[in-house]
Amino acid sequence: MSKSKVYFTKEITPETVIKMYKALGVELPGKVAVKVHSGEEGNQNYLRPEFMKPMVEYVNGTVVECNTAYEGARNSTAKHKELIKKHGWTKYFDVDIMDAEGPDKVLEIPDGKILKKNLVGKDIEKYESMLVLSHFKGHPMGGYGGALKQLSIGCASSAGKSLIHSGGVTDDQNVVWGRHAEQLTFCEAMADAASSVVNYFKDKIAFVSMVCNLSVDCDCCAVAEDPCMKDIGILSSLDPVALDEACMDMIRNSDDPGREHFMERVNSRKGTHTIDAAAALGFGTKEYELICLDK
Repeated sequence: MSKSKVYFTKEITPETVIKMYKALGVELPGKVAVKVHSGEEGNQNYLRPEFMKPMVEYVNGTVVECNTAYEGARNSTAKHKELIKKHGWTKYFDVDIMDAEGPDKVLEIPDGKILKKNLVGKDIEKYESMLVLSHFKGHPMGGYGGALKQLSIGCASSAGKSLIHSGGVTDDQNVVWGRHAEQLTFCEAMADAASSVVNYFKDKIAFVSMVCNLSVDCDCCAVAEDPCMKDIGILSSLDPVALDEACMDMIRNSDDPGREHFMERVNSRKGTHTIDAAAALGFGTKEYELICLDK
């Protein structure tokens, strides 16, 4: 597989997100699902709807989310809708909780290492294409969260999230936390699930990642640690594997004093194994050409 192009800028503004999307040279067709992380109640680090607004409007997109599989303000459709409203998303956008009503859509993964199927919100069928806007940061379970997590855990229904977390053992969110998979298996299950969403949209999917608000905790944490590193920039690609690898390299190669703390979180959770597993599945590559768009 040849090197994938990854674009980079140090500038972090709503308008620059559009610039980074345009750099990809694609025009997403039809009805566009825009996958964001809308933020858990109490979280201070998630990217606000005002920041995403110009990009979502540029593609005339619908913001999409899915319910969670753990305790909190997003594990039922009713509570999730309330929080999305409270966080201001519905002020600007049409928002679709894709698994608001069952049954889930089953995406087959014939080549999956851990999972042979992924359960996603059935409303994914409404969309011809997807734009994945990721806030790249740490994560308490996955080590880090980026494009691959948005594709896997992010697009999975509550049952699908349970299937990923348990390594294919159960889709029951009431029992999954007592049956969580061994860490490498969990990472590989995330890669499997991510592959199914990429294969579903094929060449009608694009990725932009904001490497900022660099906490070791995810936007899914109600109580998240404050950022430990300075903002780095925005990266974009048509390859989510290359994109996550490039974002991780930016952090690895940083001289920021908070780098060690951030990387301890990633390494202690074997986070980069998700990238390795995704590359092994062949829907992306870790080999990339970094193209800086700063003057």
